[in-house]
Amino acid sequence: MRLANILAAASAAIVMLAATSAQAAEKMEKVTIAWLPIMQTTAFYVAMENKLFERAGIEIQSVRFENPNQIVDALVSGQADVGAPGTAAGITALAESRFPGSFKIFGLEGGGNKAGRINDGLIVAKNSSIRSFKDLKGKSLGHLPGVQWRTIARYMVRQAGLDPDKDVRLQDIATGLQVPSVVSGGVDATLSLEPVGSIAVASGEARRAMTNPAETMVADPFYSGVSVLTTRFIKEKPETARKIVAVLDEATRMANQSFDAYRPVISRYTAIKPDQVGIVAQPYLRAWTEIDATDIASYQALVDVFQKEGVLKKHVDVSSLILTSKDFAK
Repeated sequence: MRLANILAAASAAIVMLAATSAQAAEKMEKVTIAWLPIMQTTAFYVAMENKLFERAGIEIQSVRFENPNQIVDALVSGQADVGAPGTAAGITALAESRFPGSFKIFGLEGGGNKAGRINDGLIVAKNSSIRSFKDLKGKSLGHLPGVQWRTIARYMVRQAGLDPDKDVRLQDIATGLQVPSVVSGGVDATLSLEPVGSIAVASGEARRAMTNPAETMVADPFYSGVSVLTTRFIKEKPETARKIVAVLDEATRMANQSFDAYRPVISRYTAIKPDQVGIVAQPYLRAWTEIDATDIASYQALVDVFQKEGVLKKHVDVSSLILTSKDFAK
C-alpha cells in the first residue's frame, strides 16, 4: 500500500474515532450537582473518584458551595438538579414548605452516639474553660452561615438555659475559617460539622468541648444532611434521576463498608490535609434503600426544631418528602 493510501486510511480512522467519541459524549446525560465540602458528602466523593456516574452514562457538572443556603437556592432556581449528600436537611424542609412539591429526599447523613459516628461538635481553643453550651453566657458562638445552623445553635443555647438573643453572640463563619477563628480568639466557640472537629484536634490548638451535641440535644441519630432530587428533574428525566439514586446508594454502601480505604479521597474535596485523613471521623450515612422509621423520626425531630424556633410557620411531615419508586412514574 502506498504511503498516501496509508495516510488516508489513518486519517479516516481518526475521523471515525472522533465521531464515535462525539456521539458517546452526546449520549452522556449532563446533570448538575451542588455540594458542600463536609464529611456528610463522602458518598459523592466516592462516586466521583470511582467514576460511578460516568459508568452510568452521566456527565456531572459539579458546583461547590461554602454556604448551605446556596445549595437549596440553586435547586429552587433550577441551577442545580441534585443536592449531593450533605445538603442542609432543615433548609430543604423550609424551602419545601414555601414551594410545595419541589423536592424528594433519597438519603440521610449525619451522626449517632449509639452508632459511634461523629457529625458535629462544640469546638473551642485548647485552653478554653468552655465545657458545654451552659458556659457560653456572655461569649460568642460561630456556626455555618445560613438559617439551618443558626436555628440549631439558637435551640441548643435555649436548651442550655440561656437566651440566644441576650446571652450569646451568634456569628456566621464559613467551614474553612472556623478553626482559625477559634484559635485566634475571633470567637469563643463554634458549633461545627465534621471535618472541622477533626481538623481542630489535629491542629493541637483546639479541641471538641462536646462531641455530637446535636445527637444529645435533638435526636440520636441526628441527620442534618440529606440527598435531594428536584421534582422538576425527576419529571423531565426520570431514568437519569433513577440512575443518580442508584449511583449514590452504591457509593454510600461503599463508603460505609470501606471507609478507611476511601480516607485519601477526603483531602481532595475538603479542608482536611493528606496527612490528617487518618483522624477524620466516619460519618453516619443512610442510603435510600436503608431509610427506616427511626431515620424518619430523627429527621422529623430536626424539622420540628425549626417550628419550635419560629422559623417554620407550619408543620412539615418529612415522610412525605422521602422518595418512593412511584415518584419515577409521575
